[in-house]
Amino acid sequence: MHRLTEEIEEYRQEKEEISAQARERATLFLTCGVDLSEALSASAEERDRIMARLRRLIERERIKGVRRHWSYDLNRHIAMKQALNRLSRQD
Repeated sequence: MHRLTEEIEEYRQEKEEISAQARERATLFLTCGVDLSEALSASAEERDRIMARLRRLIERERIKGVRRHWSYDLNRHIAMKQALNRLSRQD
């Protein structure tokens, strides 16, 4: 019975990872027009360019949040930061 519980937990974790990756991909594509799969497989120079663009967009999103702009979205901000972290780990 213990093994079944472990398998269930592994399955849930795997599904959560897949879901998180899908959110990152969708957010990055919708906000930046960049496909995360292509960005991860891009050359180092291209990845640096994408990361610089993401940093600018994250800063703009942060400013929106500080100013309490109506279009600020915390989830978008978090997803962009997670995508940037993921791209940074690929270096």
